[in-house]
Amino acid sequence: MFLRVQSLREATAGPTWKRQFDRLWPGYRRWFLSEGHLARPGFVTSSSELERHMPELAPTYERLCGLAGGGDVAARFLSLYRPPPYLAGCSQVVWGGGARLIRNYDYSPATFDGVLLASTWVRPVIAMLDCVWGALDGINDAGLVASLAFGGRKVTGEGFGIPLLLRYVLETCDTTADAVSALMRLPSHMSYSVTLLDRDGEHATVHLAPDRSADVTRSTVCTNHARAVEWPDYAALTKSVERQAFLEASVLPLPSLDAAVDAFLRPPLHATKYRRGFGTLYTAIYDPHARSVSLRWPRGLRLVASHDAFEPREVVVDLRAAPAISLVQ
Repeated sequence: MFLRVQSLREATAGPTWKRQFDRLWPGYRRWFLSEGHLARPGFVTSSSELERHMPELAPTYERLCGLAGGGDVAARFLSLYRPPPYLAGCSQVVWGGGARLIRNYDYSPATFDGVLLASTWVRPVIAMLDCVWGALDGINDAGLVASLAFGGRKVTGEGFGIPLLLRYVLETCDTTADAVSALMRLPSHMSYSVTLLDRDGEHATVHLAPDRSADVTRSTVCTNHARAVEWPDYAALTKSVERQAFLEASVLPLPSLDAAVDAFLRPPLHATKYRRGFGTLYTAIYDPHARSVSLRWPRGLRLVASHDAFEPREVVVDLRAAPAISLVQ
């Protein structure tokens, strides 16, 4: 089982983005229509909701719809308004008093975009793509970092897929305070947690939900539940409580960045249930001062990029090479 990850640069969406859309669209189309064509909102509703809540993204959305061929289903999908439910397990920590944000992204390799894109759609942003133009995590030219984790609740409702909300924050905000204000007014279709960090070391974790107000915390650790476990089976399956406890007791106190990163590359934070949709696809280390990200995998494989130095490249990760047993106590 191999994972291919590319770092690509394209300021304005064009042929590079279209190649990724063409590659990923068959799988996303199946997912988007998995509950039936009528289960998803129509184009007029989807596009008007995006324009109402995130007008700064509207010109890019229109451009992407054109590059995607102008079809109805693709346009509805790209709006990410009320998409089908999807779950992702993650561990993330603001480490070193705000020096870094470190995170593991845990998901199925079969439904992973595998692209770190440097773009200038509204402003310069480097982000891991999801749903072809949303973001799983990223950093903008102001040094603002944002990263998402599933919030551990089944409820769904009116709102947008979290990758687009993260994209909006990175495209329009300078600071953690700006991002918190934006997230508090944006509707999310499921429960998610967003961890934020800026160049001043200001951080926050915002718990979003479709059925209640955003909950803003100063927590430096985040896994897959908010203040309390509300989906016990999911928490048990993903060991959300155990991972949070490990982050608090064994990772936050570490004085060395290398030791903290190493802990993310080993159990219990590094997961290998790839066939069940819960395996670690990458570890990301974001540095808001250097405006950089380093993607890491076990056995020393890495991909590094920053706003000052970005080189397109590709890595191929052998997911069968299990990480070593954790030495962190």
